[in-house]
Amino acid sequence: MPLTTNPSLKNVPVYQPGRPIEEVARELGLDADAIIKLASNENPLGPSKLALAAMRRALGQAHLYPDGNAFYLKQKLAAKLGVTPAHIILGNGSNELLEFVGHALVAPGSEVVVSQYCFAVYPIITALFGGQLVVVPAKNLGHDLDAMRAAITPNTRVVFAANPNNPTGTVVSREALAAFVDAVPETVAVVLDEAYLEFLDNPQDFLPEIRSGRKANLLLCRTFSKIYGLAALRLGYGIGHPDLIAELEKIRQPFNTNAIAQAGALAALDDTAHAERTRRNNSRGLKAYARAFRKLGLDSIPSSANFVLVRVGEGQRVCGEMQKLGVIVRPMGGYQLPEWIRISVGTPKENRQCLEALTKALASTPAVA
Repeated sequence: MPLTTNPSLKNVPVYQPGRPIEEVARELGLDADAIIKLASNENPLGPSKLALAAMRRALGQAHLYPDGNAFYLKQKLAAKLGVTPAHIILGNGSNELLEFVGHALVAPGSEVVVSQYCFAVYPIITALFGGQLVVVPAKNLGHDLDAMRAAITPNTRVVFAANPNNPTGTVVSREALAAFVDAVPETVAVVLDEAYLEFLDNPQDFLPEIRSGRKANLLLCRTFSKIYGLAALRLGYGIGHPDLIAELEKIRQPFNTNAIAQAGALAALDDTAHAERTRRNNSRGLKAYARAFRKLGLDSIPSSANFVLVRVGEGQRVCGEMQKLGVIVRPMGGYQLPEWIRISVGTPKENRQCLEALTKALASTPAVA
């Protein structure tokens, strides 16, 4: 290519999402309606009826630009969280919020601390802005918070941590996470990725620190994709000190959250029954998978999210065999876990279909070493 691109792009990997149903159907000649996807931690119950109705109404105004400041959605989120709208920023998915952090804080020579087996987007953001990634070895496939704190140097600008963590599903204790956030120097941004927060029974609540202004370096990132079942809308929100949010707003593109997404999110916030059904379905599904894995003699990681990590031997091969049987799950080779696959919790019927496919796939592959 004759063009000279940004040198930082040389080390930026391309994010590989879970494979779409249509793609697998085309490739393998399968009926798309017979395929289930348990690869991307989506809500198997779908969006709420309230959200669907609101989005249908919003379609009639599709010729108009959305409210660029999302006034009503910010007001509703602020009231729900007990903060002001100035504490909130919206993103095209929570991934865009992570990119805002990169724009604002990461530069060549600056360090970003992450845990081993962290969400793939953190290294991508770091590389995109020329930062130096500092990977702290995991502890039982989860965060070693003491080691992460020790890895912070005068050059550190950001610490990314997801709780529960993706892709491992691990969670740290409330006390340990609170102590960690308190110990990080105020000159270092602590970005807590809380995409799966709503699946925890009793999560650590950092909103008091946000409200009081005690932790101006803390940013909480949440999403409507998981518990609310609105992944296709791409809508996330960040909660932080108004001064930090104001800096991030300088980076946000105009109209980055569309009107359909805003309407669906507004309605979804009212549908607490849908969220509770999602939590109940998820709890039952995790228990069913744990029982099945024990019966199959497979190691798995106790999960606090809406997915589970299980060791199957040749992860990529097992995923391939399962796809032939109409079940899409996620191989973990890209996360340096080639013997593992990640399975999202589905409906009870989908979970049974997945376990049947997994059993057949294991029978056609070498046993776990």
